Amino acid sequence: MSHYHDPDDLKMLPEMKKLAPEEFGAWVGLDKITGREGGAIPRKYRELIAVAVACTTQCPYCLDVHTRNAKKAGATRQELVEATLLAAALRAGAAATHGAMALRLFDRE
Repeated sequence: MSHYHDPDDLKMLPEMKKLAPEEFGAWVGLDKITGREGGAIPRKYRELIAVAVACTTQCPYCLDVHTRNAKKAGATRQELVEATLLAAALRAGAAATHGAMALRLFDRE
């Protein structure tokens, strides 16, 4: 049985790199800013932000990588849960405000 999210999908990354090397390199470079050291935002918080964003984008691969990286960077279970619930609060807020926009669009004509 096939699963929508299959860890084996990550084995396709070398093929993607071959097919679009410039774009792939740009994506990898962008992804590296999450784990960089020396920025104004410490690495632990960068990883917690990445976990929160991964919760809202619902990317299981990002959740896997950034949860492990947050733990390695010293994040606690409590910090991880708080970050995920902050993401949930913002996601819920976006749903409510988009609902208000839908109501406005409904009433427009």
